Amino acid sequence: MSELSAVFRLPARGLDIDIAVPAGSTTALIGPNGAGKSTTFDVLSGLLTPPEAEITLGARPIVRTTGRKVRVPSHKRGIVQLAQAPLLFPTMTVVDNVAFALRCRGVARREARIRAASMLERVDLAGMEDRRPHQLSGGQAQRAAIARAAIAEPDLLLLDEPMSALDRDSVPHIRALLTELLGDATALLISHDRADVEALADRVIVLDEGAVVQAGTTAEAAANPVPGFATRFFS
Repeated sequence: MSELSAVFRLPARGLDIDIAVPAGSTTALIGPNGAGKSTTFDVLSGLLTPPEAEITLGARPIVRTTGRKVRVPSHKRGIVQLAQAPLLFPTMTVVDNVAFALRCRGVARREARIRAASMLERVDLAGMEDRRPHQLSGGQAQRAAIARAAIAEPDLLLLDEPMSALDRDSVPHIRALLTELLGDATALLISHDRADVEALADRVIVLDEGAVVQAGTTAEAAANPVPGFATRFFS
């Protein structure tokens, strides 16, 4: 488990961000469109490097733009992002898609596939190991993507609207699955759905116009939302 601390400024996009995610917790990042949520994910995952930044994950700096500069490459940050769409490799079987996360860490192919098959059982996809992504339903494909993210045991898991592309019947199952698999992982969740936030997140950070306007437990934010977006979100 690793605590995240991220302080950065991105004047070109009007962002001045200072957030923390406690180790072993899931924090929801909420706010109106254009508030800076997706850009924050891009910075954390390494797609963007702000001119001013100090980002640490656990005791390890991953971005520092002043003094002794640091910029850890995306693939070495220990950060995994679960996108809105499953983004499975179309030419790989389901089990090899899940095993890919372990193979990237040097796990032998046979062991990686055994562990991937076990993870697929946990997400209710036993018997579908040899299917290709196009042979899965939307909910099944998202479960496979969740299995691939979870098996990597990242230092930080980024969840970007993980239920938004699902049909209504699949949402409760995926929400319950994520609740189980997140466990004591450190995760940051973007969601516009109050039900997802209240089911998955221990804490909430509210962004508006590129800055943090509220931070605290989910219960505190729901009971005393700041005026504006948070009030509408929790109403």
